[in-house]
Parts: sequence; structure tokens; C-alpha cells
Amino acid sequence: MVYQGNRITVTMLEDGIANMQYNAENESVNKFDAETNKQFTEAVNALEQSDEVKGLIVTSSKGVFIAGADITEFVGSFKNPESEIKDWVVGINDTFNRFEDLPFPKVAAINGAALGGGCEMALVCEYRVMSDKAIIGLPETQLGIFPGFGGTVRSTRVIGIDNALELIATGKPKKALEALELGLVDASVAADDLQDAAVDLVKKCISGEIDWQAKREEKLNPVKLNQLEQAMAFNSAKGMIFSKANPKQYPAPALAIEAIEKHVNLPRDKAIEVEATYFAKAAKTPQAESLVGLFLNDQLVKKLAKKHSKQAHDINEAAVLGAGIMGGGIAYQAASKGLPIIMKDIKSEQLDLGMGEASKILSKMVDRKKMTPAKMGETLSRIRPTLNYGDFAETDIVIEAVVENPKVKHAVLKEVEGLVKEDAILASNTSTISITHLATVLERPENFVGMHFFNPVHRMPLVEVIRGEKSSEEAIATTVALASKMGKVPVVVNDCPGFLVNRVLFPYFGAFDLLLKEGADFVHVDKVMEKFGWPMGPAYLIDVVGLDTGVHGAEVMAEGFPDRMKPDYKGAIKHLYENERLGQKNGVGFYKYETDKRGKPKKVADDATYALLQETTDSDKQAFDDQTIIDRTMLAFCNETVRCLEDNIVDTPSEADMAMIMGVGFPPFRGGPCRYIDQMGLDNYLALCEKYAHLGKAYEAPQKIRDMAAAGETFYPTA
Repeated sequence: MVYQGNRITVTMLEDGIANMQYNAENESVNKFDAETNKQFTEAVNALEQSDEVKGLIVTSSKGVFIAGADITEFVGSFKNPESEIKDWVVGINDTFNRFEDLPFPKVAAINGAALGGGCEMALVCEYRVMSDKAIIGLPETQLGIFPGFGGTVRSTRVIGIDNALELIATGKPKKALEALELGLVDASVAADDLQDAAVDLVKKCISGEIDWQAKREEKLNPVKLNQLEQAMAFNSAKGMIFSKANPKQYPAPALAIEAIEKHVNLPRDKAIEVEATYFAKAAKTPQAESLVGLFLNDQLVKKLAKKHSKQAHDINEAAVLGAGIMGGGIAYQAASKGLPIIMKDIKSEQLDLGMGEASKILSKMVDRKKMTPAKMGETLSRIRPTLNYGDFAETDIVIEAVVENPKVKHAVLKEVEGLVKEDAILASNTSTISITHLATVLERPENFVGMHFFNPVHRMPLVEVIRGEKSSEEAIATTVALASKMGKVPVVVNDCPGFLVNRVLFPYFGAFDLLLKEGADFVHVDKVMEKFGWPMGPAYLIDVVGLDTGVHGAEVMAEGFPDRMKPDYKGAIKHLYENERLGQKNGVGFYKYETDKRGKPKKVADDATYALLQETTDSDKQAFDDQTIIDRTMLAFCNETVRCLEDNIVDTPSEADMAMIMGVGFPPFRGGPCRYIDQMGLDNYLALCEKYAHLGKAYEAPQKIRDMAAAGETFYPTA
């Protein structure tokens, strides 16, 4: 035994070959947390003093090789001054460098995911052998940072500037054959042959059959490209990267590029100093705080889903009532995850529409080579379209997805309750109607919940699971388990008009309507909000949702929250709807929709829209600067999010933020509405509320904000 720890062990195998194994006790994966970093240093100390080691392989006892750094530790570390963050990273790199400099060859045997620090650990070795089932990559930019354990330095020397920039900027992991083609790994073998292949490679290095010192030298020295070749590599990479990621919204890729430009002509140790300097800059950006927080929130929401699911009963078969676009999307989602599902409708043409929706999604996957035709057929075979209830006796859960009308839903729910087994769960895919109200016609209201999917179902990750007054914990648990089984992220909320996401979204639309009434240009508003980070502005969003849906939802919300969601004027959205402009559904809404060369709808600002909007615009029009548009729309949105926390509609800021990001596309780099308020500062936010309070209740600060500001509190811990 060369070294023994509870995270890392170094043992001798044969012929002077050692095995450094990552094996974090009581952990599901290996990661570079503080204790592992400490033991890594101790292991390197032991290896430096050992006379018996002639070569070494790096392995993992887990299904994952090394998952990367411990992100939970980032929160505290990133609050330190920039200089301290740099020193912290340089200290860790010192151990990586000393490991790289050991006087014998090293081979990483990558059995599973080698991500972030795991990839960087592999790059420190002279050679990398990868299981054909493993993946490898540098996903740090998805956290608002970039590789800090020598990843930007070694990757550029191993796979070239252009390939390294693509790997770092996109954050997408590579499968074994892709990694082999890039030169990121040196061999790909079957999982059972991995350790033998790594040992064999070390033996060849020891025997002199392979010049491993030359392989190491490539990583210690500047890249082997002249200035012109470097300029071409950087310019082409920048064009690709900046077209996909706005540097103002996501600065990490830009900082990584800048760091690499400064260090590619430096030797390793100086290059790593540059990497550490820029890593610290990235770590101090608000985007890093938001995206690290987003990752931790995602982990929390999934942990809560597991906790909720503990009381779930088994789900072997589901059913969906209503076979339109939404029903077909739900059926596809279940079938794609291996769950058989019945799709019931009263019209055969609707069943055809539902099956067509599922087929369309699957066909696109086949076209993109994400699925084989055989797999597509297998998936479709799990969907059983039917015009009757004959097969419902053994169904474990039924999702009602009929028209958004309480009378129709009451009739359908009452009918199906009498046909399913007593412990079957009924779930309504309503987007606005009270679950407690819908339950009034049921004999077993304890078995009834809301299960709100977002459209398009196959793309939107969120499912709201709504607890009515009489919903049992078992019903909630089973519905949460179903959502997870379908590959969705469930967030449990309590019942109210609009539940969580739509309740928050409609004040945002209301703020948009008020801006238009006072003279704002809808195209300008859209551009401002897209620049702010939304995937689409409010005019385009309501066109996609459908103005008819928007008007119906607004009426429900006005009845539920008249103090702030019932305007005393007719807004632009309702006026356009009354003039038969439904959005993309009929080709005209705020925008006119034409077909582009690829057959997709393309929005065009329509003169007829401006003419109609004149009829709902004040005579004394105002001009609005970009910040005013942002402040007014986001105040309404964020205030309602906070009110949902006040009213216990959602339990935690983490769940509220994740729901807004996954449900309506709140800009991820801003972390969610609660994180956005924190970063603005509660006193500043409160002052902004007071500035616009004259516009109405939607803009007035909730009491929770006042109380938190007075107590110096924030939604997320500051230390």
C-alpha cells in the first residue's frame, strides 16, 4: 500500500505498476471536494517518495470516473475576494502539476463520466484509455465558470485550440468514439477490458516501446501553431461561440477564450497562472452565482421529488383523456420513457391528431439519427388509441387533458372515476382551473390532483403537481413519481387560480398591456426583453400561447385576484383577440406569420396590428427607455412570485425560481426571480416598487419584501 485514504488509495498491482483509485466512501460519485483535494496532495507526496513505482494507472471504483469539483463548495469559495479564489485554484493546480511531473508514465482508465475536474485529472496523465460506455467533457461554462484545474491549458495542447474552445464553450460531453477522434483519449475499449488495456499501455511506456516523455512535453510547452494559424483558430471559434452565447449574458466562454489567447504561448506553469486569474474573474460574475445556484436548486427540486415519491404506489400503466396536440405530447412522453399509455378520445380524428403528434416528434428524432426506425415503432406501440373506456379497469393513473372548460372537465372526470379501480389517481392537466373546484363532483377527491404540463410537452421540463384541498399525500406522491418517470421535473404547488407559473405570468402580460396602452411599441418591448434574456418577448410569447388562451386565462386570474389582475381598461391582447387575431394558431396576432424557406413560421411586424392598437392606446403617448420597460415588466413578475411564497403556493425560493426557468423560460443566467431580487439588492428593489406603486397593486412591494429588507435578509444565504 503506497497510500490509504477514504477518498483515494494507491496500491501496487504488478511489475512496479501502481493503481491510484478514487473511491469516495459513503458517496455515490467521486468528486474533487476539499477532502479529496487534501488526500490527492497526500497521495502525490507518497508517490514522490516511493522507489517502487515505475508506472501508474488512475481508476475509479464507482460507476462514474470523477464527476468534477464539489459544486456545493463553490458557493462559499466564490464569495471570497478574486485574489483568494485565484490562490485557491493555484494551490490545487500545484498538486495536479506535481502529479504530472512524477518520474514515471501515467494512464487514466476512464470507466464512466469524466467531467470537469474528472476530465482535467485524465488530461494530467500522459495517456487516456476510455470505456466505450463512458463520456468525457468540460461542462464548467454551464455553471458560469470555465475549467480551472489546468483544463484550458492542457486541452489546447492535446486536441488543438479550435477543438478545445468548442469543448469548453459548449460544455457538451463527448462519447468514447468522439473523444478518440478528437485525440482527447488515446484508446476506446470494452468496459471489461479497460484496466487490462491501461496496464498494458503503462507496460509499453516502461519498456520504452512508447515515448511517453514526448507526450508529456507537449503539455508542458506552448502550442505548436504559428501566429497566423492561432489567429485563424481563435477567429473561427469566436464566430461560432459568440453566435450561440451572448458574452454579456454568458461571459464565461468569452473569459475562457481571453485566458487561452493569453496563455497558449506560455509554458505550463505560467499558463496555469493565467487560467487561474481568469477563472477567478468568471467566479465573481453574477452569472456564475446564478448558474451555480441554479444547479443547486435543480438538485434540491429533484431531491424533493424523491422525498415526495416515497408514498407513491406502483405505476405500470397510465391513460390520457383527450388526444389533441397536448394529449399526443403527453402520450409520447410516457411511451418514450417505457411506460404504456392509453390515449382516449371521443373522435377518431382527434386520435389521429394525437398519434400524429407523437409520430412527428419521433420522426424528427429518427431524421436526426437520435433514434432508429425500429425504436420509433417500439415507442409508438406503447400508445394505445381508443374511443372507449374498455381498457381503463387496470389503469394506475389517468391524466385528463380535455378542453379548458370546467363543465366539460367535470363531466369527463366524473365519468372516468366510475370506471377505474378505487385506488387509481385522477390528474387534471388544467392550466388555470381550481383543482379543489374540479374535485367537487368526485366521490374520491382524495385521489385527485392537478398535473400541469407545459407546451410543447416533449421540450418543456416542468410539471406542476397541484394539491387540492382534499388531495391525499399518496395521490401527490404517485403523480410526482409519474412525472419523474416521464422524464420531467415535478414541482408541488398548492391550489389557487393559475397555480404558480400562470399566476406569475399573467401580471407580466398585464404590465405589457399597460405599457402598450401608454404608447410603447410592442416590437421594441419584445427586443428589450429578449436582450434582457427571455427566449421571446411578451408579444411573441402570447402569439405562441394563443391570444384566445391568454384572454381566457386573464379572465380566470382577474376573478381570482381582482385587486391587481383586473384592469379598468380593455388591453391590447383582448382587443386583438376580439378582432380574430389568435397568434400563430391562425397566422395573425401581434405579428403576422409567414412561412420561411424551411417551412417554419416567421414573424413579421404587421401594419394592421399598429392600426388596431391605436384604438387602445392613450392619446398622450409616452416613449419608454429600455430600463423602464424591464423594470415595469419584471416588477410585476417578481412581485407575484414573492406573493406565491407569502401565500404558501410554493414552499421555497429554490422551487419558485426553478419553476419560472423551466416553465416560462426566465433567463437562466439571472437565476430566477428570487435570485434576481437578491442580486439587485432588496433595498434597491423596494425603492423600485415604491417608484412604480402608483401604477397599481401589481407594482407595490409585497409585505414579505418589506419585512426581509427591514431585517437585512435575502432569499438565498449570503455567507
